[in-house]
Amino acid sequence: MSKFLAGLNVEQHRAVSTTEGPVLVLAGAGTGKTRVITYRIAHLLAKGVDPSNVLAMTFTNKAAREMRERVGALVSKPKAKELTIGTFHAFCARLLREHAPALGLPKKFAIADAADQLAAVKSVLRELRVPEASIRPQAVQAKISLAKNRLLRAGQYQDQASDDTERLVGLAYQRYEEHLARSRSLDFDDLLLKAVDLLTDHEEIREHCRDRFRYVMVDEYQDTNGPQYEIVRGIADGHKNLCVVGDDDQSIYGWRGADVSKILGFARDFKGALTVRLETNYRSTDQILGAANKVIRHNTARHEKSLRSARGHGEPIRYQRLDGEEEEAVFVVREIMRERAETKIRLGQFAILFRTANQPRTFEAALRREGVPYKLVGGRSFFDRKEVRDLLAYLKIIANPEDETSLLRIVNVPPRGVGKKSVERVLAHATKLGITANRAFREASEIEGVPPAAVESVGKLQKTLGDLSDRADGPGLVSAIRDLIASIDYRAEVERCYDEPETRMARWAAVEEVVNFAENYARRKANPSLSGFLEELSLSQEGDLKDSADDQPSDAVWLMTLHSAKGLEFPYVYLVGLEEGLLPHARSVAEDTVEEERRLMYVGITRAMKRLTVSFTQSRSRYGRRVETVPSRFLYEMEGRETPPGWSPTGMEPQEKPGRNGKVRKTRATRAGRGRRRR
Repeated sequence: MSKFLAGLNVEQHRAVSTTEGPVLVLAGAGTGKTRVITYRIAHLLAKGVDPSNVLAMTFTNKAAREMRERVGALVSKPKAKELTIGTFHAFCARLLREHAPALGLPKKFAIADAADQLAAVKSVLRELRVPEASIRPQAVQAKISLAKNRLLRAGQYQDQASDDTERLVGLAYQRYEEHLARSRSLDFDDLLLKAVDLLTDHEEIREHCRDRFRYVMVDEYQDTNGPQYEIVRGIADGHKNLCVVGDDDQSIYGWRGADVSKILGFARDFKGALTVRLETNYRSTDQILGAANKVIRHNTARHEKSLRSARGHGEPIRYQRLDGEEEEAVFVVREIMRERAETKIRLGQFAILFRTANQPRTFEAALRREGVPYKLVGGRSFFDRKEVRDLLAYLKIIANPEDETSLLRIVNVPPRGVGKKSVERVLAHATKLGITANRAFREASEIEGVPPAAVESVGKLQKTLGDLSDRADGPGLVSAIRDLIASIDYRAEVERCYDEPETRMARWAAVEEVVNFAENYARRKANPSLSGFLEELSLSQEGDLKDSADDQPSDAVWLMTLHSAKGLEFPYVYLVGLEEGLLPHARSVAEDTVEEERRLMYVGITRAMKRLTVSFTQSRSRYGRRVETVPSRFLYEMEGRETPPGWSPTGMEPQEKPGRNGKVRKTRATRAGRGRRRR
């Protein structure tokens, strides 16, 4: 028996020690999931398994880094370095680079990030003569991504379209795929889909992967989508040594393609699978877990399990009803201030959790009035800054001259005399001939209406970028980036765009941070390359590169959505806005997806370690009108009570209807919302 089995509870011991065959570890919130995964890997290595035969896939870069670090602390850093641990997207990108010719892909394909994808969709809609006012490009992008996550290709999507909107999306999907192909690019979803194609259509590659990765582990298995499931099955279906760890009760990403049926059907898909339930919770008190268990039992599609606390009984959950959202914010902030004054605990131990992105406004205002520092999770990403996107667009063109999206972004940034009309004429020429915009610009002298000065300017730009591409790989990477910034005089662009000296400094600091990141990348890699650097940036969805100008307080109250809070824990949690229409969200009621909202509620409750306070209001402002609200069904479920007579899941829709005289009268549902007493 390896030393790594000592100190585990009975459930954890079984999950770690069963190394052969399929294993489903149902890891409830706070039950030591990460400990089980890392100890299982360490136990395999102690048994003599070669590190190169172990594959562990995660959903975030942060989780992958932490997993490797923890395993390194248990075994050794050199051994941990030989393991294949990473996100699905990073693993698939590496696999596709290795076997690109098998799929007819260029080895140096670009990876289109979210902003690139949106720009491509906007371009496609322009080609189709569809105004953005009639359908939001973001909505089209989301529908295409969801289709890919459900393994629906463009042709299949068009065949299944049932109305004009779906037919338009299907057509945009087809054009979007053509746009990516012209640009020699794949989007994030394509990394998964192409890997599925590789494993499905090429037996020798599939067998090679099975031979190499003899032991496969998947973290957060409840979040897998269709392509991820096919990838896991493609690799593990031969030897069956597959261990997946997850919690169906925390599957909250169905809106972006996660398929809870994969974890629910694991035993069916992998015959003879052992199921291990981790139910001992080391995070929360019995009071908190009791409420969580009561809520989640109302879901019908789930694995049966019930959390029990290793921490004891704890404080009762506190429920507070307030008149409106302003009063709710004041109450929460004053509670935090009082608690801190009495106990001297750090502000970072408090979290305010909410369902929708517009709820924190009133809490931010209340915190600012009282001078309480806070951190709002989910703010603007470093990579969304104009300067960063501009510089990365230049680098992408150097790495991939056919990157149409990047060229259109910077063709006149800084200004070089290429006007909007010239760009439109070049794009029309490209669309007519079915060529890339980059090639069309090279032929711009033949396009009617494009001034010679614009042609000459773009030609100089393309030559400059081409010259830099010759030395952008290897030890010259960082100097090539510096020379690029100097050659286009990007500092002048920053000074042109921003008048305030402090803003200019902050924006220029972001440019310098990209160069710093490149220097760190080059120092880490034996064979640095521009394409490798860009790939690392594209796959850094966790925001590995921090904004040096962002002076956030180190000790501050946390403000975050329930989706953002998953995987985190806080001693004191305020779960706010527990009303029909907010949680559960009105859309989920209309679309019959309340079970996922209930899982979201379960996630929110189980973030609390010591004390949970739940608040809800009697009324809220909605589109400039004050409307009465209905207490969430989840409030009643937490207490094991039925909803009272007259309760209605009407949610946030206005409950007041004007009478013939124009005065407002109350409907039955509005009056029912007053049935809950203040506690």
